[in-house]
Amino acid sequence: MEKQIPVPAGTTAPRIPTADQIKRAPKVLLHDHLDGGLRPETIVELAAACGYQGLPTTDPAKLGIWFREAADSGSLVRYLETFAHTCAVMQTREALVKVAADCAEDLAADGVVYAEVRYAPEQHLEAGLTLDEVVEAVNAGFRLGEANAKANGRRIRVGTLLTAMRHAARSQEIAELANRYRDQGVVGFDIAGAEAGHPPTRHQGAFDYLKGENNHFTIHAGEAFGLPSIWEALQCCGADRLGHGVRIIDDITVNDDGTVTLGRLAAYVRDKRIPLEMCPTSNLQTAAASSYAEHPIGLLSRLKFRVTVNTDNRLMSGTSMSQEFAHLVEAFDYTLDDMSWFSTNAMKSAFLPFDERLAMINDVIKPGYAELKAEWLFGTSV
Repeated sequence: MEKQIPVPAGTTAPRIPTADQIKRAPKVLLHDHLDGGLRPETIVELAAACGYQGLPTTDPAKLGIWFREAADSGSLVRYLETFAHTCAVMQTREALVKVAADCAEDLAADGVVYAEVRYAPEQHLEAGLTLDEVVEAVNAGFRLGEANAKANGRRIRVGTLLTAMRHAARSQEIAELANRYRDQGVVGFDIAGAEAGHPPTRHQGAFDYLKGENNHFTIHAGEAFGLPSIWEALQCCGADRLGHGVRIIDDITVNDDGTVTLGRLAAYVRDKRIPLEMCPTSNLQTAAASSYAEHPIGLLSRLKFRVTVNTDNRLMSGTSMSQEFAHLVEAFDYTLDDMSWFSTNAMKSAFLPFDERLAMINDVIKPGYAELKAEWLFGTSV
């Protein structure tokens, strides 16, 4: 983390960023689900276009509230039902292009400059699309969204992660799909779904294939299930990053005198700089944390783990990257320097070529935060 610059006596340099600064700050997002981030009005529009009549309401405002309340309910059945609705309206090329374009525009409007958005192609085949057609439609949507954002004076670059469902048996097929489109917008692979009873090693063949192809992958691990899931994802499967990874806190002991002892797995994760794709609001909804102030991200950041901040499902959590950071700023008094550290962590961990990651850090992220930090000198926002 950068050292806070001393402020001469008599100046009014703010320590805590304003909501406007948080939104304008260049942010990097590594863990965001396409089918968990639709605009409520887009869901209503697409449902009407495809004849889907299963929505609980066709009023966009009420629908948005319904999604958030269902995700907050504590009922797994209700939570899973939310994705049944979004996937139901994402079965045609036109729908996938629309959803992906909306996603890129929404993230850009929130100050995100680079995002890796994941989705499971196997969940979008009900209307006859092939896996390749799904990928090509989503890619086209992201390119359209990037262009629309640029026309509005905003810059964003979006890469996709192709997800295989861990309870299904298509991981090899999806891994090969990710490798086939790796130079056409797809930057990596992921598995998602219930951890308990579905260990990542069930998909060992897919991971071995990707390693053989020198490709990248992340694994949802250490969210609902504990340390064994993290250990398998790393030591058996060879994950580059951990999706969530919040339960690594179970291998860390805070002693009575305030000192901290790391177990061997936690020490390995920190020593190897394995990125943790943390999603604070989502973790509260799934009871992986009890409050923002008690979220493990606070301790893990102080211990200098490679922590990143993410949204997971923007619709279900009623969140954005700016809101995630706003909660953390309130809980931990994070500064613009802290935000820059998180954003740099994420960019270092992205599945882009090294020179492109370095350019994003040096030419976009660091200058962006430096400009925000300097605004107090001129007495007004730029």
